Amino acid sequence: MNTLLLKPLVYAPQSALKPLASLLKPVLVLNRNWQPINVATVARALIMLWNDSAKIVDPIDYRLYDWSDWSRMVPDRDEPFIQSVRQRIRIPEVIALTKFDAMPTQTVTFSRRNVFKRDKVTCQYCGKQPGSEELTIDHVVPRAQGGQSTWTNCVLACIDCNSKKADRTPAQAHMKLRKEPVRPAWKPIYADRMNRVKSWSKFISEAYWIVELED
Repeated sequence: MNTLLLKPLVYAPQSALKPLASLLKPVLVLNRNWQPINVATVARALIMLWNDSAKIVDPIDYRLYDWSDWSRMVPDRDEPFIQSVRQRIRIPEVIALTKFDAMPTQTVTFSRRNVFKRDKVTCQYCGKQPGSEELTIDHVVPRAQGGQSTWTNCVLACIDCNSKKADRTPAQAHMKLRKEPVRPAWKPIYADRMNRVKSWSKFISEAYWIVELED
């Protein structure tokens, strides 16, 4: 496998991809029951394919490919690929593990980015979506009253609602939360980087946008 990835060169028509960029593209990882459990890089996915710990899933017809099958497939003219020393290798988008059938147990990191994702870029008081630049992180119980920065005490609020609430609780300000803030369960929506891959929509909910890359 190392021979294949020593000198990767990616070709994409009318695209200025940096060297190694395609090896870092996201690949959706399904467990043996075809449930989404993680996202890996293309490089990691190809290693798992080579080791027979995963198979590539064709998102069009759901056919499974092992390394022998996949390595013999010729990329289409306009399809990005990895150039190894001897051949061009198609870039996979979805893989299924051959043995693992459990669900993920990782927790979601409490961060500004993930609060925006949990609350769907929506003010939790008035329900407006003014855009990320017009939204702030509001402490339900203000820090001035001992409130902590936690999943259960922080929500998105637009500038107007945040100003109206000020250093008061929702009850004190006569404002009602649209829903109580909670720690979200892990889903492939909580990610630091990457763009949504269209073919993933067949395997994950529309709410599942994107996932954190595996190292």
